Parts: sequence; structure tokens; C-alpha cells
Amino acid sequence: MRSSFVVLPIGIVSFGLLAACSTITPTDDPVYLRLQDLEARLIRIERVVNNESLIQVANQLEQLRADTQALRGEVETLRFETESGAERQRQLYLDIDQRLQALESQSRGGFGAANQGFGADTAPGAGGFGDSEPAAAGGPRLTGTDQDNYQAAFELLQARRYQDAAQAFTRFVQAFPDSPLADNAQYWLAETYYVQREFETALTEFQKVLDLYPQSDKLADALLKVGYCNYELRQWDAARTALQQVMRDHPGTTAAQLAMSRLEAVEREAG
Repeated sequence: MRSSFVVLPIGIVSFGLLAACSTITPTDDPVYLRLQDLEARLIRIERVVNNESLIQVANQLEQLRADTQALRGEVETLRFETESGAERQRQLYLDIDQRLQALESQSRGGFGAANQGFGADTAPGAGGFGDSEPAAAGGPRLTGTDQDNYQAAFELLQARRYQDAAQAFTRFVQAFPDSPLADNAQYWLAETYYVQREFETALTEFQKVLDLYPQSDKLADALLKVGYCNYELRQWDAARTALQQVMRDHPGTTAAQLAMSRLEAVEREAG
């Protein structure tokens, strides 16, 4: 009796435990809950990693935006400086051209008499050009730097001593053929003949700028004056070709505007 009394409660307890285990749902399972927790943590970690990547991308974009803004500012500054420089150059060119046009008008009314005393027999160095050493076999040797001699020659041109200026610029291009001022000197040498209405000589000298200094800043102006010289010589086809080339190769420049104006005159006079 005692033995069966003990066994019966144990069986009842075992049955109750099994029944209790069978009623646990997946959401109450500790293993399942643990897995859920790990998955949630993993998702949070992935979000953090992704957010950090997005932050890095955002920072890079912000840096690129700042760099772009800085570059835009530099471009605007350069554009302003370029436009300001171009405007100053345009005004300078117009001033020089107007002065030369005025001189041309004066020359038609007795230019030769105005230049008496400045003939080819003028002594070298007269008018402040500087002392010149005896000419060497390869050409004259000048004292001072190329810039000093260029400035002295240009001052003669400004003083309207055109024959003296022509001699000075001629000596310059012979003595300093490799100077960075050589192309300008050649151009102004041509101008000395142009304002004296020696158009054939001027044409030859302007052409030298085109032939000898193809990278010169004076290229457009020299080509324009080639057109002008041909216009004065009534060589209409050559004038038209040169002026059209100025407009084609140097659009938007003062030289191109002047070429267009002179081309209209060519078309009117050439018939």
C-alpha cells in the first residue's frame, strides 16, 4: 500500500510537467527570445554602420560643395580681372589709334614740312635714345638694357619724331632679336612708316610681325594694319583678305571691330 501511494503522486507530477511544457508558445521560448534580441541588435548595428557611411558621404559632398564655391569665386575674380584688363587694353588701343588717325589727317596737309630736321642724317642717339657704340659686323651694339633702349625708342615715337623712332626701333630689333620686346619694337617700327604714309614700307614691316612673331600679342593689330595698308594702296582683294582674317581669327576684339568698319569702307570704295 505504501509503495503504490508513492508512485501515484510522482506519475501525476510528471504528467503535469509534460502538460505544462506542451503549453509554452514560441514567443515565450527563451531561445527564440534570445534570437530575436540578437537580430534586433544586429539591425541596430547595421543602421549605425549605414548612417556612418551616409555621414561620410554627406561630409564629402559638403567639402566638394565648398571647394566648388571657392573655385567659382576664383573664376569670377579672374573673369573680372580679365575683363578689366581687356577694357583697359581696348581703351589704350582706341586712344592710340585715334591719335594716329589724327596724325594721318595732319600728314595729308603737309606732313613733310612738319618733319623737317628729322631726316636720315640725324645722329644716332639723338633725342635721348642713349649713346650707341660703333656698329659691329652683325649689327649695332647699344648700351643699356633692351628695356631701356625700347623705352627710349618709344619716347621718340610719342614725341612724333618718327624718323628718329624708326631708326631707334630698327637698331633695337637688330641688337636685341631675342628680347621679349622685339615683337613690339617691330610693330612700332612699322607704325612709324604708317603714320608717315609710307604704306608700302609699313606693309612690309607689319608683315614681319606676322612672319617672325606668330605668338605675339600684337598679332591682331599687325594683321589689322596689313589690311589698312592694303586699303590705302587700293589693293582691295588683299585688304579684304586681311580684314576678314582679323574678324575670323580674333573675334570679339577691338581689332575685329575696327576691321569690320574698315571692311565696310573697302566694299564701298572697291565697288
